[in-house]
Order: sequence, then C-alpha cells, then structure tokens
Amino acid sequence: MNNIVLEQTDRTRIHRLPERGNYDRATIDAILDEALICHVGFVVEGRPVVIPTIHARVGDHLYFHGSPAAGMLRTLRGGLDACVTVTLLDGLVLARSAFHSSMNYRSVVVFGKAEEVSDRDEKLRVLEALVEHVCRGRSADARGPSEMELKQTLVLRVPIDEASAKIRIGPPKDDAEDYGLPIWAGILPLALIPSEAISDNTLAVPEYVSKYRR
Repeated sequence: MNNIVLEQTDRTRIHRLPERGNYDRATIDAILDEALICHVGFVVEGRPVVIPTIHARVGDHLYFHGSPAAGMLRTLRGGLDACVTVTLLDGLVLARSAFHSSMNYRSVVVFGKAEEVSDRDEKLRVLEALVEHVCRGRSADARGPSEMELKQTLVLRVPIDEASAKIRIGPPKDDAEDYGLPIWAGILPLALIPSEAISDNTLAVPEYVSKYRR
C-alpha cells in the first residue's frame, strides 16, 4: 500500500489528544493484523451491543465469521452500522501522580456497514485468512471446511474506508513540580508471550506453534 491516508470524518477524527491520532492505512492495517480479537459494536432496538470476535483483514476489508444463528451476524447482515475496535496494550505508564498515570497502547476504530460474503471462492479465502490470522502456517495443516460446514458459516465484511488509529508511546508526563518527589516512575512493558504448547496427541509440535509470535 502506497502511503494511503484516510480522510478524517466526524466519527474518526480524534478530538481528545489529537496528536495521538493516526489515519495512515499502513499503521491501521498493522494494528488490525497484530490484534487477535476485535469488538463489534452496534445498536439493536435502541440498545447498544458490543460483541468480541475473531477478525482478519484481507486487503481493504475487515472480516469476521460465525453461525448464521448468531445474533450479531444475523443483525449486521441486515445493513446496520457497525463500529469495530481493536486494542494492543504495550505497557503500563506509572507516573509520579495518579492523575498522569496511563498506558501505552495502539488502537483502531473502524466504522461501516457489514455485508455478507456470498461468493464461495471469496468465502473460502477469508476462512483460510482467519485461520492464518490466529496462527500463521496453520491452514496448511488443518482440514478445510466441508460443504456442510461452509453452509453453516456466515462471513461478513466491513470496508476499511472510515477508520483511525490512536497511539500512546513514551514515558510518563508529570507536572514539573512532581519530578522532585521520591516516587518511582517509568514504564512497565507488557507483551503477549506464548507458553509451552500442550499437545492433544503424540505428534511433534509444529514449528509454527513452538515458535509462535504475534
């Protein structure tokens, strides 16, 4: 992607601490690709609903899937507006004051209407991408969906046309008079680190599992 910067809209423009806002598609895509879980928000009969689910980005669309009986997918396929969010937590920012304590993070918000993926080939590609999003290399080993499983799976896509990222990096930013206080301050980095795999059979653990990284 060649330095695409998304147009700011009333929904995506960062008003609180705008210097943390980022509308560059490469940055937005990188955050979406690293995050394992997204949260999908929408309104049903005047009530807000937010559902966590697995997602995958393929090109200019964000995809998620599930059973056609699932309330979220059944509702969104009707053309409702959706708000999809992801957050990566990179560290705790421990300032000298509670007021200025924070977190380092990378987040993305995507707005749009979901539409159903009905083309069989696209659906298969997306389902493979979802597997690869969770564990790169797994789709070459795992059995693909049967025709019955394919019929029992609903796939939706949301265009990444209206989106923004918000990012905080760096150390605490205390008030000048607090820097002399005898209080430790700094960053406690956090990361998603896999533990040793637990096998379900006697086969050797594949390298894409033993060396798993986000």
